[in-house]
Amino acid sequence: QVQLVESGGGLVQAGGSLRLSCTASGHSFTNYAMGWFRQAPGKERESVATISGRDSNTYYADSVKGRFTISRDNTKNTVYLQMNSLKPEDTAVYYCAARQWPSLSILSHSYDYWGQGTQVTVSS
Repeated sequence: QVQLVESGGGLVQAGGSLRLSCTASGHSFTNYAMGWFRQAPGKERESVATISGRDSNTYYADSVKGRFTISRDNTKNTVYLQMNSLKPEDTAVYYCAARQWPSLSILSHSYDYWGQGTQVTVSS
């Protein structure tokens, strides 16, 4: 069983930055692909960025390319999401997820463990 603990959400003005962190319990962190997803009120959960387990390949949704960066520190069992140039439409609950396979995936149903979510609010 893997537990994921997220931190770093909050309120920021448009154009600002936030960094989300997600720390996983357990071992063999490199065997897990990690992903950040978000869900805004009245909308479906969507993939934001994902990173593979061993070689850190990444994927970004078109809406965040060039603004968000996903990274991982396997020595700390932690994955990060650096969010720059934030827009009001980035407002959502952001979830960290772990997949019991090192290759990345953008499909939420392919992830096995989820964090509790952290609110990101971007004011205009």
